[in-house]
Formats: sequence, C-alpha cells, structure tokens
Amino acid sequence: MPELPEVETVRRGLTPVLAGARLSRVRINRPDLRFPFPDRFVERLEGATVQRIDRRAKYLLMPLSSGETWITHLGMTGRFTLDGTQLGEFEEAAPTAGKHEHFSGCAVRDGASTRIGYADARRFGFMGLIPTDQVEVHPWFAGLGPEPLGNGFSGAHLVEAFVGKTQNIKVSLLDQRIVAGLGNIYVCEALYRARISPLVAAGSVSKARLERLAAVVRDVLNDAIAAGGSTLKDFANAEGGQGYFQHRFDVYGREGEACRGESCTGTVARIVQGGRSTFYCPSCQKT
Repeated sequence: MPELPEVETVRRGLTPVLAGARLSRVRINRPDLRFPFPDRFVERLEGATVQRIDRRAKYLLMPLSSGETWITHLGMTGRFTLDGTQLGEFEEAAPTAGKHEHFSGCAVRDGASTRIGYADARRFGFMGLIPTDQVEVHPWFAGLGPEPLGNGFSGAHLVEAFVGKTQNIKVSLLDQRIVAGLGNIYVCEALYRARISPLVAAGSVSKARLERLAAVVRDVLNDAIAAGGSTLKDFANAEGGQGYFQHRFDVYGREGEACRGESCTGTVARIVQGGRSTFYCPSCQKT
C-alpha cells in the first residue's frame, strides 16, 4: 500500500497541473471502487476549479470552487496519471486507459488541457466529495493524530501518547490516532535508525529516546519524499516515474541480510507484529 511519502509524491506531481485548473470531460467507467462513487459525482466535479491539493495522512484532498473537497485514497494499487505536455516526458510508460482505469477527465488551465486518469487494478482505493467546511469532522479525518511532518508531532507528543502503554512501540506507531499516515515500511526504518527495538513497550521508552525517534521519523519520511517514494511493487508516482527510496532501505525487506550498521555483525530479522511484517536488527535494536 502506498505510504505517506508515496502519497506526498503524487500530490507534488499533480499540483503543477491540477491546482487552479478547471475540471472538464469528467467520466467514470464503473459505479464503484472500494466504495460507490458519490451521487452525481461527475456532475459535481464538472466545471469546478481545483483550488489546491493537500494531503492528510494518506488521503489526497482537493478543495473545489464549488465548496466541496474531492477526496482520494489510493488504496493498494491506485495511481493518478497525467497525459499532457505540461509535465514533459514520463520517466516510464504508465497506462492511462484500459480496463483498470476507472476515472478520467481533463484539467484546463492557461489554455492548456491535461488528461487526468485514475487506475486501480485491485480497486481498494476510493473517492469522495465532502463539504469543505466539514472535512475536519468527517469520520475519515476526525480521529487522526498529528501529521508526522507537522508541528504537532514531537517527542513530547509521543511521551504523552505512550504514558502507561504496554503495547509494543512498533504497533503503537501504526495507530493513526497517535500519528497520522505513518505506515509499516517507514516505522521499521525509523526504529532502526533510532536503534529502538520494535518489541519494547511504548510506555517504557525514555523521553530522550522518543525525542530522537520523532526527529528520525521526520528524516526517514523526508528522505523518502526526496527520493520519490519507495515504489514497492505496484506504486508509481503521478508523473509515471518510480521512486528509488526502496534501494536504500536499511532493514525493510532485507531478512537474512547483513546489518548495514557501522561495526555491527548482526543480521536483519523478520517477525510479525499486529499482522504486519517487522524487519529489524536484533543486535543493533536490543532495547
């Protein structure tokens, strides 16, 4: 599933074309994705201007001139593609038509028209339209914690969130009520960089180490965004290219391989926590 850096990469790729553009020729090729498209979805998008493109956790939010916000969650295989001249050449070919493309339209701005496509082979993604002044209280967003790249996320926040918490820190960090948008891949990477065992109880980690962890989370996410996302399996960014952070993973997906830590002779291990694979170095991450 695309994680926060991947979704942010898509947001940045869409912004030059969609922000300030008027939507036209909107079309859906089936009645649903994971959930049904909203009532009169095409009619409500047609002619509206996209004011900007935001991201909240793993959601893309596009406030419209109509007073509604177009919400998209990419699910596992959702991908926006752009077929126009403004973005130049694609790094790699990306399908913009065919049986897996379920949404299409045009973004018109400054006399140029760019075709937008949304393909989703597994159809675990979804789209919605919410009154803009109600987005924050909508069930999709009301319970979310602070953004890991925002001012509300800090070591002090983690200290408060983890008080008395006996659940292991790996699963605790995946709780979207504690921090929004942080996913399995980058939790593994952050815990490794911070040299914290994924097995320790969240409430047992010292304030100093949680301060370090908060800083590392930011670094890991920013590194991945700069690299264009991890591009695991199906993910592709909005310009049709692929991210390269996956080639720099320290532990994720490296079970049985040598730890990359300086002077460490340990081996990366894989365990299952909360139904998700955890990769870590038992030598580097003892506590």
